[in-house]
Amino acid sequence: MNRFVSRVCLAILLVAAALPGPALAQKYPDQMVHLIVPYPAGGGVDVVARVLAAKLSEQWSQTVVVENRPGAGGNLGAAMVASSPPDGHTILITVGGIASSLSLYKKLTYDPVKDLAPVMQLADTQLPLAGSYKYPAATIQELIAAAKARPGTLNYGSSGIGAPLHILAETFKYAAGLDIAHIPYRGDAPMLPALISGDVQLAFMPLSTGVPQIREKAIRGFAITGRKRLASLPELPTFLELGFTGLETGSWYGLFVRAGTPPGIINTIQQAVAVALATPEMRDRMLAVGLEPVGSTPSEFDAFFKSEIARFAKLVEAAKIPKLD
Repeated sequence: MNRFVSRVCLAILLVAAALPGPALAQKYPDQMVHLIVPYPAGGGVDVVARVLAAKLSEQWSQTVVVENRPGAGGNLGAAMVASSPPDGHTILITVGGIASSLSLYKKLTYDPVKDLAPVMQLADTQLPLAGSYKYPAATIQELIAAAKARPGTLNYGSSGIGAPLHILAETFKYAAGLDIAHIPYRGDAPMLPALISGDVQLAFMPLSTGVPQIREKAIRGFAITGRKRLASLPELPTFLELGFTGLETGSWYGLFVRAGTPPGIINTIQQAVAVALATPEMRDRMLAVGLEPVGSTPSEFDAFFKSEIARFAKLVEAAKIPKLD
């Protein structure tokens, strides 16, 4: 039995023991569940959300619908969940960028720590830095040399201000000493065609969309975050191999509900998602796009989320990213 399956089994047993009895589980969910994706349809989060929604619908015999609420670097959808009834019927599925919001924005309409309750870290993921074939640089060394030879002429895309793709690009830009402009999009799905066409020359990509596009030579892979090379893209060196620090971590996927949601309901959601993650179909689907299932407990994810807020604060400060209105 591998480490992930053991963690899932243990989590299910602990949750089952902690629940006060069958009555609470029978009451939830008692209506349609809304799985909020704070990015456009077609992106990496959306792909995972739709597989998860189908699995939860099967378990609960209740409709679980995916709703895309893009905008403000993922904060629009997060704020919607933060203002929803605290009954667990509105769930946020998002990426690590939510941990950077407090460092990036002067004012938010919600507080990620006070207004949201962590449910589970779904997965870890590495992120490749990709380029357009419309731009002649074939290696990261050539890219850096060209950018330094003509400061201010290159631009990079991101899935929105404050998203992990933005933070990582700024970290790389600062580490390499580059002067390149940021072009934000409303998610990685609309960013991809801009990269393919050469409207932007550079972008970090989610593995779910980046891996197939790099394999098909639609976009060029330069390097990848993380401490080891990716099995599905073994030709891409890590940034550590190239001498860059600060890019050892890519991003993660996680679930949140409104703060004040009863612990029993949070545990019920976590237990159901843990079961879904353990199914071969969902696990294989996630691994195929470079997502490593995690399946943490609510308390584990809460501690991890707070550590990520601190980590992003340091990255934002090091990259000298100004606070946004």
